[in-house]
Amino acid sequence: MLPPEILRKIKRIQLKTNYLANEIFSGEYESAFRGRGMEFEEVREYQPGDEIRTIDWNVTARMGRPFVKIYREEREMTVMIMVDLSGTLDFGTRSKFKRETAAEIAAVLAYAAVKSNDKVGLILFTDEVEHYIPVKKGRGHVYRVIQEVLTYQPKRMGTKLNVPLEFLMRVMHRSCIAFLISDFLDEGYEKALRIARERHDLVCLQMYDPAERHLPKMGYLLMEDPESGEEHWVNTSSRAFQQQFQERSKRIIETPQQTFQSLGVDAVLMDQTADYIEPLLQFFRFREKRQ
Repeated sequence: MLPPEILRKIKRIQLKTNYLANEIFSGEYESAFRGRGMEFEEVREYQPGDEIRTIDWNVTARMGRPFVKIYREEREMTVMIMVDLSGTLDFGTRSKFKRETAAEIAAVLAYAAVKSNDKVGLILFTDEVEHYIPVKKGRGHVYRVIQEVLTYQPKRMGTKLNVPLEFLMRVMHRSCIAFLISDFLDEGYEKALRIARERHDLVCLQMYDPAERHLPKMGYLLMEDPESGEEHWVNTSSRAFQQQFQERSKRIIETPQQTFQSLGVDAVLMDQTADYIEPLLQFFRFREKRQ
């Protein structure tokens, strides 16, 4: 049994993201992520305004009057959501940690997908694949996605982004929509990213916390690396530390974005303390215009 506070958090996320998926993201998702192609549905008589190129000349000749072919989009797709559970996701300077924001984003995407009759799967990872849920349909399945992202206790704390990407290539033999949710505090994943991009419709959602960009001057602080556990005393008020911190924060946020751009990978940069709705909407609308 889960603790009452966790159950309340899951329920809150479920209600919020289900509403968002139904009222805001549903049409945007379907427009941004189209089906695999057009499937023949029926033949009907020509009506004014129909395109001439859709005329079925064989049926037209047989019936003695014009008929056109009607197609429908082959809509059903598969969505795989990959969520980083490394130590840096258990960090947040305001109302919630990155991990809770990741759960909300994953839930919105999953609800929008199942509303469009798409299947959804989940990969939870650190520097290894910690947990895998095969693709499935249904709103009950989305509840499980939320619960697993929020409550799964990872065995490790590090990050290796090539691991979920390589796992994705092994378990998904057909092309799918793959969302990778992480803060991307890692190096050496470019090759795996490029290979996954070639087979799948890959979208990277990069989260950051404002404290990772600007750290106030608070004198000496004992700081701990959330992945290695190493602790160091630092003087946050020193000019040298502030300069090094600014350079590092700029590098860890901008470097992944440059990588995505160079490889042609779709990406969204998100302040995890702010509203994630608008960045997602802007991305979906950008995708729709690009179709």
